[in-house]
Amino acid sequence: MKLTRREWHKLTLSGLVSAAFVSITPRGAAGKSKAINSRFRGVQIGAQSYSFRDRSLDDMLKGMVEARIGSCELWTGHLEPTGLERRSWEAKSDAERNRAREELRRYFAKLSTNDIKAVRAKFARAGVDIYALNYSMRDDFTDAEMERGFEMARILGAKVMTSSSNVSTVKRIDGFARKHRMRVGMHNHSNNGDPNEFATPDSFKRAMQGASPYIAINLDIGHFTAANWDAADFIRRHHDRIVTLHIKDRKRNQGDNVPFGQGDTPIKEVLTLLRDNKWPIPANIEYEYEGSDTIAEMKRCLAHCKGALES
Repeated sequence: MKLTRREWHKLTLSGLVSAAFVSITPRGAAGKSKAINSRFRGVQIGAQSYSFRDRSLDDMLKGMVEARIGSCELWTGHLEPTGLERRSWEAKSDAERNRAREELRRYFAKLSTNDIKAVRAKFARAGVDIYALNYSMRDDFTDAEMERGFEMARILGAKVMTSSSNVSTVKRIDGFARKHRMRVGMHNHSNNGDPNEFATPDSFKRAMQGASPYIAINLDIGHFTAANWDAADFIRRHHDRIVTLHIKDRKRNQGDNVPFGQGDTPIKEVLTLLRDNKWPIPANIEYEYEGSDTIAEMKRCLAHCKGALES
């Protein structure tokens, strides 16, 4: 089942506390499952939880366990209450959008430390590591919102953050990143025409110029390919600034998302680069093409990555 980010928010969920905290049966004396190993030939294959956007947090975790993927980049859409982000996107006026954004700000501000720790414990029980928190800080984010994102990442035990940000926002993000000593990978899309969006090698260059090493890259190799850039070459030149990759397959020239192996994205070349150079960059599957069942498609994506690494 393929849903857009907007469609995700149309699902009727029961909210963070009531739905997301439904327990997965603990295992072992400490209530933890044995960690799921999805590392192949030294390369950590994980998942962007947006791949499971048709499921609640609880069901997303069950899907990770069933697919046997042990590392997660946690999308905040799995932490947000139903409707807030959707209303902000679909607003017909600036006033309506601002109201939805303010409600979302209040929600995250009031989210308790115990609630966030409960999410972390839930991952531990499932045997899935939260490698990154995907918290997209853009120009309309307040300083308090940025601070809260870093706080949540720390409580969750995330090693890094990823962010679909504006180039102009990076200087502000850098201040919080240095304060919290946490690297933030800027995520690219394929919209080459907007200089304030991450899409081109130059956009990354401009953003990182004068920034601390805490400003890093979350390279989406599918979007990069669709924008007609060379993902493998970019990784060779900038691997030391890349904290995560998003693995998807797209056609060039702004082409569609397609099943792994059917597009122009150099998935195998990229994964073998990580393997052969022993670069410690997690490769996170982001399932966005038109498929059948999400878990079945995630299993296919994982098998494709494993096959590329073991060939």
